[in-house]
Amino acid sequence: MIRRIACLLLLYVTTVATAAAQWSDSTHYYIQLSSTNSINRANTKSAYLFNNGFRFSIQKERVRLNWNNNWLYGQQDGSKTNNDYSSTFDANFYRPNKKLFYWGLANYNTSYSLKIKNQLLTGAGLAYSFFDTETVYFNVSDGFLFDASSILENDLPVHYQTVRNSFRLAYKFVIGSFIVIQGSNFYQPSLSKASDYNIRLTNDISFQLNRWLSLKAALTYNRINRTDSENLLFTYGVTFERYF
Repeated sequence: MIRRIACLLLLYVTTVATAAAQWSDSTHYYIQLSSTNSINRANTKSAYLFNNGFRFSIQKERVRLNWNNNWLYGQQDGSKTNNDYSSTFDANFYRPNKKLFYWGLANYNTSYSLKIKNQLLTGAGLAYSFFDTETVYFNVSDGFLFDASSILENDLPVHYQTVRNSFRLAYKFVIGSFIVIQGSNFYQPSLSKASDYNIRLTNDISFQLNRWLSLKAALTYNRINRTDSENLLFTYGVTFERYF
C-alpha cells in the first residue's frame, strides 16, 4: 500500500512539474504555518487539542501548485481522541480569463477519530470562480476521485475501492485589510453507494496583527458515513504566512 501511494504521488508530481515548465513567467511562492489549539482543565478533568498545519504554494501565470499538511492530536481525561494526519498535493491549471480552470490532486489521510487506517484519493475536475479579487473570492468545483481506503467498519478492518464525486465550495472575504473569513467545504458521495459519503467542512476567521502574523479561530467538521464517525473541532491560535 505504501509503495503504491509513493508511486502515485511521484507520478502526479512529475506530471504537474512537466506541465508547469511550459510557462516562463515570474514565479511567486507562499508559505503558511499555523498552530490552533484548545486546552481545558478543571479539577480532575482535562482535555486538549493540538492542530498544526503547513502549506506551501508555487504560482505562475497559469499554474498554481499547493502542498498542504495537517496534523491533529487530542486527548480527554488521559484517553486519546484524535491522531489525524492529512497531506494533499494539488494543482490548478488556469485558462486565459482565469475564471474556469482545471484541477487535479493526490490526497493521503489517516485518522484515529474517523476510523481511517489509510486513505488515498486521486482525481481531477473543473472549477469556476464567480469572484476572484484581492477582497472577494467565491469558487465552486466538481470532479471525480478514485478512493482506495483501509478503514474500520464495525470495528473490523475493511479494504475497499470506489469512485467518488467531489463537490467543493470555497470562499474568502477580506474586510478592511484586517479581518479574513474563508472556508473550503466538500461533499464526496460514492458513485456506487449513496450511503457511502464523506463531508469535510473547514471555515475560519483571522485577525491580522501585521503583514505576516494573525490570530485565527477555526471550526472544522468531518464525517465518514461508512464508518459512522464524525468530529467537530473548534480551535484557536496563531498563523504565520509570507509571500516571496
